[in-house]
Amino acid sequence: MVPDDMYVLSPSGSYLFTPVPKSYPHKPPKCSDCAPLFLKAYDMRNAGAVIHSHGMESCLVTMLNPLSKEFRITHMEMIKGIQGHGYYDELVVPIIENTAHERELTESLAKAIEAYPKATAVLVRNHGIYIWGDSWISAKTQAECYHYLFDAAIKLHQLGLDCSTPSHGPIRSFKGSLGGDPNLHVYPKAGNVISNNEIEPPRRCIVLDIEGTTTPISFVTDVLFPYACNNVGKHLDATYDTAETQNDIKLLRSQVEGDLEQGIVGAVPIPPDGAGKEDVIAALVANVDAMIKADRKITSLKQLQGHIWQTGFQNNELEGVVFDDVPEALEKWHALGIKVYIYSSGSRLAQRLLFGYTNYGDLRKYLSGFFDTTVGNKKESRSYIEITESLGVDKPSDILFVTDVLQEAVAAKAAGLEAIISVRPGNAPLLENHGFKTVTSFSEI
Repeated sequence: MVPDDMYVLSPSGSYLFTPVPKSYPHKPPKCSDCAPLFLKAYDMRNAGAVIHSHGMESCLVTMLNPLSKEFRITHMEMIKGIQGHGYYDELVVPIIENTAHERELTESLAKAIEAYPKATAVLVRNHGIYIWGDSWISAKTQAECYHYLFDAAIKLHQLGLDCSTPSHGPIRSFKGSLGGDPNLHVYPKAGNVISNNEIEPPRRCIVLDIEGTTTPISFVTDVLFPYACNNVGKHLDATYDTAETQNDIKLLRSQVEGDLEQGIVGAVPIPPDGAGKEDVIAALVANVDAMIKADRKITSLKQLQGHIWQTGFQNNELEGVVFDDVPEALEKWHALGIKVYIYSSGSRLAQRLLFGYTNYGDLRKYLSGFFDTTVGNKKESRSYIEITESLGVDKPSDILFVTDVLQEAVAAKAAGLEAIISVRPGNAPLLENHGFKTVTSFSEI
C-alpha cells in the first residue's frame, strides 16, 4: 500500500482525496465501512490513530457474559500499557451490540465513548474492538495490551477464576456453592444472600475517604506531614536531576506563580531553571512548608509528598495506620464481590503506599482502584460524577461514599451517590441535623 491507495477524509467525512482505480485484476477502491466510526474517535477523543481489530480474543471475551455491557479486569501487569491506567486500577471497556453493517454501529459507539470518558477502546459483541491513541504507536501498543488482557481473562474464566477482582478468586455463580442450600442464591455483583425469590438490590461499589475514615487524622497530621516537611530538602537534593523530580518542580513552579498572582500567604518566588540548584531547592522548601501548614489540597503538593513518602515506606521509616475494623470490612466486602475504591486528596501513589504498608500488612489486594484530586476537588459534585462515569455503574446510587467531611458528603449526594459520614476519634464535630447516616465503625455498614 502506498499513500495514493488511501482515502483522505475531512472531519465532516467528505472525501478530500480518492484513490485512482487500478486495472484488472484489482477491484475498484472502496472506503472502509468503519470510516464514520473512526471519525467519532478522532472527533470525541482527539485521537491520532484508530485501530479496528477482529482478533479472536476481542470477539470471545464479549461472549463470556452475553448480558454484560462492559468488560472489567484489574491487577494485571499489562493494564499499565493502557493509557491512564496502572496495575492497581480497574480497566473498564464498554461493550456494544453488533449490527449487520459496521456503519450502523456509529451511534452506539459514540454513546459508549461519551459514557466512558476514561476508555480508549470499545468492544463490539461477537465482532471485535475499536482502539484509539494519540499516535499510531500508542494505538498499536494499546491494541497489543488489550488482546493480551482479553486472552488472560478468557483463560482465567476457563479456570473458573474472576479477572475483575483483585485476587482473581473463584467466579461466584448464581446458585449456592456445592453442598450448600439449593434455595440460597448468591447475587454475583454484591454477594447479597437471597432466600427463595426475595432479591435485595446490590450496592455495586464502595468509595472510601482516608483521613478520618479509614485512618486516624492524627496519623496524617502528626506523622506523614512532618515526615514530608522534614525530608523535602533532602529528597529534592538527592533526586534533583531525575525526570520525576523535575516534573514535580515544574508543577510546583506553576502553582506558586498562580499563588503569587493571587497573593497567597507563604508563597515565595522560585528562581528560574538557570539559577543554582541550592537556591531553587530553598525556595521550594519554603513554599512546600507553607502549603503543608495550610493543609492545601493541591495536586502539585500531593504529588511531591507521595514521592517523599515512597522513600519513607520503602525504607521502613513509615508504616501506614488504619482503624482496627478496616481490614476485616475490606476482606468481607471483597469476599462478597463488592468493589472498593479510595478517593483522597493525597496522590494515588500515596494512597497505594499507605494501604500497601499498613500495620495490618498489604491491604491493596482488597482495593479495585484509587482516585485523587486529578478527578476534581472532593467538595465539588462534578468530581463524583466523574468517578461515577469512570466506574461505569448503571446509576450513581449504586455507589456508597464514606467520608468524615460533611461538605464532601453533600457533594456526593448532589451527584446521586449514597453517602455516609464516618465518626472517628479525633474527627471534627459535625453540625446538628446534617441529614446523613453516621457510622463509628465499618462493621455498621
